[in-house]
Amino acid sequence: ACTYMLIINLSTSQQLSLDDCCKDGQKRGNDNEDCASLPLISPSTTCRIVQEQCCVTVLEDNMCTTGINVAKEQGLCDSLFANTCETKTAKMCCDCCLVGKAALELGLSCDHSLSVGYQCGLVSRACCVHGSQNNQTAETTLTEGKCAHRCEGNDTCICFKGYKLKPDGKSCEDINECLLGASNCRAGERCINTEGSFRCQREVSCGTGYELTDSNNCKDIDECETGIHNCGLEFKCQNTQGSFRCLPKMQCGAGFIQDALGHCIDINECVSQTGPCPRGQVCINTLGSYICQRNAVNCGRGYHLNDDGTRCVDIDECKAPVPVCGGHGCINQLGSYRCECESGYNFNSITRLCEDNNECRHYPGRLCAHKCENTLGSYKCSCTTGFKLAADGRNCDDLNECESNPCSQECANVYGSYQCYCRRGYQLSDLDGMTCEDIDECALPTGGHICSYRCHNTAGSFHCSCPVSGYTLSPNGRSCQDVDECVTGTHHCAENQSCFNVQGGFRCLSFECPHSYKQVGDIATRLERSDTVRCVKSCQPNDFVCILDPTHSVSHTFISLPTFREFTQPEEIVFLRTTVPAYGVYPLVTYEVNFEILEGNLENAFDIIKRVDNGKYVGVVRQVKPLIGPVATVLKLSMRNLTAQGDSSQNIINVHVFVSEFWF
Repeated sequence: ACTYMLIINLSTSQQLSLDDCCKDGQKRGNDNEDCASLPLISPSTTCRIVQEQCCVTVLEDNMCTTGINVAKEQGLCDSLFANTCETKTAKMCCDCCLVGKAALELGLSCDHSLSVGYQCGLVSRACCVHGSQNNQTAETTLTEGKCAHRCEGNDTCICFKGYKLKPDGKSCEDINECLLGASNCRAGERCINTEGSFRCQREVSCGTGYELTDSNNCKDIDECETGIHNCGLEFKCQNTQGSFRCLPKMQCGAGFIQDALGHCIDINECVSQTGPCPRGQVCINTLGSYICQRNAVNCGRGYHLNDDGTRCVDIDECKAPVPVCGGHGCINQLGSYRCECESGYNFNSITRLCEDNNECRHYPGRLCAHKCENTLGSYKCSCTTGFKLAADGRNCDDLNECESNPCSQECANVYGSYQCYCRRGYQLSDLDGMTCEDIDECALPTGGHICSYRCHNTAGSFHCSCPVSGYTLSPNGRSCQDVDECVTGTHHCAENQSCFNVQGGFRCLSFECPHSYKQVGDIATRLERSDTVRCVKSCQPNDFVCILDPTHSVSHTFISLPTFREFTQPEEIVFLRTTVPAYGVYPLVTYEVNFEILEGNLENAFDIIKRVDNGKYVGVVRQVKPLIGPVATVLKLSMRNLTAQGDSSQNIINVHVFVSEFWF
């Protein structure tokens, strides 16, 4: 037989086959890498697809093997119940394996014809065949052709170990020992199927300093022998279990110590806590040792050692090359000196210098009105910010800063300073206090309430706008008022339709009374909120179905609502008033009225309650939950009259509700 391989030309210097791409994907799948983001080994799109699919196949085989093992060990798949792709695959294989085991227990054929899918069928059959401990054998008589592996007497084909005979009776296919659970992998190892066999791979790595052997055991890596240590030239490598140690080659002598690089460096014995030299002697460090010397004579300040080095004599500072008194008179003293200062200076015994008398310090506030600056032998006055020096050189006058226009808009001079002001619509900058910045009225905490719809900031002001259609800006420039298209004639309703204005638009409505009902009055071409279209029952003689119908009238009324932004309590929108006394009794008859919403209650946003107003029953339709427009619905309401004798009649009221998308 011939084997063909599709070769993809990657470059002039490298070629990768699809088999190489698949092997790379299988390896990364065994390492549990993410198959959707594998590093590409080829720019070919076909190679990337093969690489990803082979990786996914390995992961699915491992997941399926996990599910089969759970089915064999626990007999239940509840531990795999989780909503992840990995657990779904494992649970599918676990469930299908339980199907195969159940077929074996019931004495059914392992080759069932259930439509459970190809992979589920393979898993079910594998668990069924394995459970019967290979007692079932398939006998196939070859009529023609040769065997793929071995042929024995009676023209019977036999497969090698690790393979099983295909249904054609002569071909062999690999047995997935991992899928059948027929591997002998130890705890902590994962079974990986191979052609005709399988192999066990550790799930936990050996750790740093160890490598995995062919026998699936961990072996110490000899870093010294393999040369992967980092010992320097001055060190020799010594292998240890899981690591290595660097030992210095050179041994240092007395007086030296070895550093981290293996070099011998001198020990400074003189810096030890207890000096090596006796009292009265000083320690001097040498290379590898030290020496001790006697202390020399130490003269104090203002004295120096005589020529023979036996005693200390006074230093005449006044004869120094550099004058010590800075041009003033100098008088030498034993171990010191003093200066005879000129007029306007005083001698400082600490700094031993002639210092200026500093009139500003001795007479604060008396020489200058604001600030006094000392000079050699004199002083000068200056003013603080916002003032200028007066003609007498001592006092200060106010400076009018506004003459230099320091403010971007308005300036007001104050004593010693100035104040900047801004025109309406601007505010003073916090950074320099002089620049006027535009106030974004739309961004203020109350900006959401300046305009009823949208606010647009302009330099020094703002303006409001309304939706493009259905609204116009009111004279106050902030509110939006609805345009009544039914009044302005800008609608497009037909002659047989009535125009009803809603907030932000209009609706063209037409009505027909039900069979056996007759319209009361004419329908206006423009409907108002208070208008009602009413149809009353009008039965033909002998029409008993109509006569027995408890509905006396069908009415239509209309309401336009905004989208409530702040819905804090129910909003009462429709009132159904009756003539029935709440506590009165008609002659011989007692009446009761019930109100009910039959249809059109979107999101249960409405309800209807009964209460008494001026002694009569009233049905109140309320909006109890917000509805975000635009939305329209027809609330079909029932107003049923009941008597103590059990008789009842009702009126149907259709409330056409139109909710605008805006809140105004």
